[in-house]
Amino acid sequence: MHNGERNAPYDTHVRPVSNRRGMGAERTALIIHTVADIAAGFLGLWILLYLLDANQANVFVDFVHGLAGWLAGWSQDIFTMDTEGLRVFFNYALPALIYLAVGHGAAAWVRRL
Repeated sequence: MHNGERNAPYDTHVRPVSNRRGMGAERTALIIHTVADIAAGFLGLWILLYLLDANQANVFVDFVHGLAGWLAGWSQDIFTMDTEGLRVFFNYALPALIYLAVGHGAAAWVRRL
């Protein structure tokens, strides 16, 4: 770039943060976004461990199951299929999708503040 000119094909769309309030909003949005991703990740991991028939007596599997059960406690038994694998998939996938949608939406809203 010469003389303050911008090179259009290489411009980034990153919004500059010019004050401390803007930085706080960005950090808050990043925290919200990250927490939603982690929650959905644990729910997805439990689905995977269950469908792959992981050893339920394993400490790690038990930890993931407990955390996923807590995260999805509000949505348990929404789906009551006879096939256990489908029941687990839908009862844990639904809250994972809701956490992602709400978390990413809230993060986008905070960034606009």
